Amino acid sequence: MADRDVDLPADEVRSTDRALIEALEDHRPVGERYALTGEVPVSVEREPSMRPDPRTDEVRDPTPVQHLATHPRRWWRRIAWGAGAAVVLAVAYALFSYWQVWSVGRSDQARPVDAIVVMGAAQYDGRPSPQLAARLDHVVDLWPQGFAPVVIVTGGNQPGDRFTEADASAAYLTERGVPPDAVILEGEGSTTYESLSNVAQQVDDSISSVLIVTDPYHALRSRLVAESVGLTAYVSPTPSSVVSGAREAQREIGEAAGVAVGRIIGFERLDRLTD
Repeated sequence: MADRDVDLPADEVRSTDRALIEALEDHRPVGERYALTGEVPVSVEREPSMRPDPRTDEVRDPTPVQHLATHPRRWWRRIAWGAGAAVVLAVAYALFSYWQVWSVGRSDQARPVDAIVVMGAAQYDGRPSPQLAARLDHVVDLWPQGFAPVVIVTGGNQPGDRFTEADASAAYLTERGVPPDAVILEGEGSTTYESLSNVAQQVDDSISSVLIVTDPYHALRSRLVAESVGLTAYVSPTPSSVVSGAREAQREIGEAAGVAVGRIIGFERLDRLTD
């Protein structure tokens, strides 16, 4: 029997066509399935990432391409924030160090100790410079109060000098009433660290605590260096320092830098680097 075209009712034709279309769409990729109409049938279950944006009613593409594009920018932002925080911390640390230099220079920690230590300064052929003389005058005032049984004077000399800073200091003190047998000389150091390190090695076990006499701007670093070489240290800055005004502020800034760096790398290493 020959095949004949069979006329189907219109409803059955539409139903068949719909079934064929749905079967074809089931094999399309997710992003292309509804490209023609832009609509998702109610019967199809949407993935959470494919749900439309309530503001635009558009389906979002879950592929994180745009996040990859902004990733380097986020890293640069983090680096910038980190660098900014480091700068703020560095400035705060420098300001704190300066405040300590200023504050300690204006304090007086005079008390009973094993020895008074005078930090050296320039001398001119056996005569103390005005700066060194101001330190020694303060020792002359402290001596009658009985804070210590001995005074240790420090400081070496420059090439060609006949006298050391310690020599000039000892002569100055004995001329003003300090007994010669109460004066101990440390005449080798050329820096604060060398002088105080020599003091710590030179004295016996009977001397472990010291009262350091120096200029106000130099007080904090001297105390910290003395502590770093094993001494228990206090400071009594001279009230008649000849270093004042803009010169003192400049010295305080330099001392603050030295204190800040010395606390990090150690004062012995700082002394070697700046020698």
